Formats: sequence, structure tokens, C-alpha cells
Amino acid sequence: MTATGTDRVAAMQHRRAFVLLGSVQTTLIFTLAAIAVPLPRIARELGLERADLILLSAAYGLTFAGLLLLGGRLADRYGGRRALTAGLVLFAAASAAAPLAPGFATLLAARFAQGAGAALAAPAAMAVLRAVSPSPTAYGRAMATWGGLSVLGATAGNLLSGVISALLSWRWTFAVPLAVALAALALTPRLLPGAAPDRGRALDLPGALLATAGITLTSYGLVVTDSRPWSSAGVLVPLLGGIALLASFWHTERRARDPLLPPRFLLDRRRALALAAIALSACGTAMTFVVLSLHLQQARGWSPLQTSAAFVPFAVTLIASGRAAGPLIGRYGAGAVTTAGLGTGAAGLALLACTGLDAHLWYTYGLLPGLVLLPAGAASAFAGAAVLATEGVPRQQTGLAGGVLNTAMECGPTALFAGLLTLGGDASSLAATGAALAVLALLNHRTT
Repeated sequence: MTATGTDRVAAMQHRRAFVLLGSVQTTLIFTLAAIAVPLPRIARELGLERADLILLSAAYGLTFAGLLLLGGRLADRYGGRRALTAGLVLFAAASAAAPLAPGFATLLAARFAQGAGAALAAPAAMAVLRAVSPSPTAYGRAMATWGGLSVLGATAGNLLSGVISALLSWRWTFAVPLAVALAALALTPRLLPGAAPDRGRALDLPGALLATAGITLTSYGLVVTDSRPWSSAGVLVPLLGGIALLASFWHTERRARDPLLPPRFLLDRRRALALAAIALSACGTAMTFVVLSLHLQQARGWSPLQTSAAFVPFAVTLIASGRAAGPLIGRYGAGAVTTAGLGTGAAGLALLACTGLDAHLWYTYGLLPGLVLLPAGAASAFAGAAVLATEGVPRQQTGLAGGVLNTAMECGPTALFAGLLTLGGDASSLAATGAALAVLALLNHRTT
């Protein structure tokens, strides 16, 4: 075979591997949002109270966020493909059990298990991506695309869950993650390279326990603020306990020989700003879906199918902007694209706060402009920030980088969402998130 033919085969193998890994990442985030729209139907069928729905909607994210750092280190320790396979097996088993759940307890346990599988699979997928993109240039291009996959997955989850639950049943929404997980398990041995375990790397189990418990308790305390006052024991006990555990985790990591999360990993200014951009952008898009879904169904009387259709321009813009982000990063740099994306997203949220919640304005004039600007900015911000967050990371810490990046994506919206909702109104929450994006854009501009 000629050199050109060999290069062509290698490029094809790289594309196939990226499609497989990207499909897994998109599906993991799809599953996070898959039951958001059909929650009212789940409540009626299973006879659930509001508190049950809050816990059910948060279960996946709690274990996903809480176990990500450990999942990243396991990927670095035992190899990306092994960790990915183990995560997909657990994720597939839970996805098969969820639609068969006869009641709340079984469905809740399945969602917790899905999140645990996702926490192992997500950073492992990034570790394998580094192996199939060995050169810094190829890896940078891959991460520019990778950055937009999560928000695309969340968008698809909100869109398809409404369609599926309206035409079939909410139980069928779990068919998507199950099918993707099974296909990925079948293709992984053929398309993805293996790696020898790093036996010399310790797992830092004390740090893993502190991080998992701290993130989970803190996230739970923030989630239940939706149904309980901030001064209640149900909020303060898990919140303060989680913060204390995270403080202990930070102290432990500074003294550990092989820490789960080396403190210097987060002290890089550009990486810290990139992670903040990911957290804020994820918060803005998540809040928009929640606020507008409730507004359209409750204030305007739209059906779940109509509500899903309203976000079609959001999805189209997101895909188009995600495809354009890679070439723009190659030409102008990741910092400039991230800054522009944050500014554009802030403008979109400002428009939605000013006109999107006015029930008297037509969809075309009130909602559509913000639903185009926000995804255009979010896709660019995610793509640029993903490149900045993983820039200069040693190969043996790729799983760690994946865990940290996904943790920012999961914990950021939880914390910011709970805090911003205390402002007392949906419009003010959207406006505050937009203002935070604008401030971060200015900080990022000064840094770059």
C-alpha cells in the first residue's frame, strides 16, 4: 500500500473512532435531559409528588457529577478502552432496567446507576480520543468539535424526549441510550485502541471518597432548594456537609503523593477561565430549556410536542455553529472564539429575558432571536473552552482532564441554577446568567 493509501486508511479509522466516541459523549448528556419534558407524565403514571420528581430528575446528575473525578483517574490508571467498556456495560444495564421500572424506587435506582456508568464512560472517552489523536494539532481539532457535543446532546434530549413521549411513551426515551451503548460496546474492540494499565499510579481512595461525597452532597443540597427554603435543615445539612468535605478534599490533595486532582491543575488561569466558561454556558442553556419549557406549556398552553418544535431553530443553529467553530479556532485561536461565544450567548440570554417570556409577543419576534443567538454563542464558547481546558495536559492526565471538564459541565449548572433562581423570577435569572457570561467574556479577553 502506498503512503497516500496508508494515510487515507488512518484518516478513515480516526473518523470512525471519533464518530463512535462522539456518539457516546452526546448520548451521555442526552440521557441527562431525556426525562425533563415528560416529567409531568411520569408523575401521573407513577403517582409521584413534587419532591419525588425533583429527586428523580437530579438522580442521574448527582452520581454523574460525583463520580467523574474518580472515573477520570480510573481511565488513566487502567486504560481508556477498559474504563469505557466498563462504564458502557453499567450504563446499558441501567438503561435496559429503567423503562421496565414498575415504580418510583426502581426507576430512581436505574437513574443513579446510569449516572455512575456515565461518570466512568465520559472521561474514558476523552482518554481514548487522545490516543486516536496523538499529535497536538489533531487533538486540538478534535477537542474543538468535542466541546459542542454536550450541548448538542442536551438539546437532542429535550427535543426528542418531547416527541417520543407524545407519540409513544416516556419509557421509550431510554431506547436511545440503550441502543447507542450496545452499538458502542460492539464496535469498541474493532475501532478503539487499547492501552496498558499504569500500575505505578495510585488511585488516592481517600481523595476519591471525599470528592464523591462532597460533590454529591453539595449538589443535592442545591437541588432541593427548589422545594425547601435555604434556611431549612434539609438544605443546610447536606450543603454545609458537602462544602466541609470538599474543603477536606482540597487539603488532602495538597499533601497526597499522587493526588486524585493535583491542585496545580486548576491554578492555570486560562484553564480556570475555560472551565468557568463551560459551567456558565451549560447553565445558560440548561436554564433556558427549563424556563422556556415551563413557560410555553403553562403560560401559553403549548403541548410537549409543540414545545419541542419551538427549540428546532436552537438545534439547527447549534449544529451549524459547532461545525464552524473548529475552522474559526484554527484561524483566530481558542481564546478569541471563546470570548466571542460568551458575548454572543450573553446577548441571546438578554433578549430572552427581555422579550422571550412575554406571552403577548409572537414566537418569531419574542423567542426566535434569542433562540438563535444563544446556541450560536454557546457552541463557540464550548468549543473554544474545551480546547483551552485540555491544552498542555500530559497524556497520562487525559482522563483527569475529561473528569474535570465534565464536572464543570455538570456541577456548574446545578450550583448556578439554584443560586440564580433565588432572584425571584425567571426573567431575572436569565438576565443574571447573561450578565455573568458578559463579565467572563471581558475577563477572558484580557487574559488572551
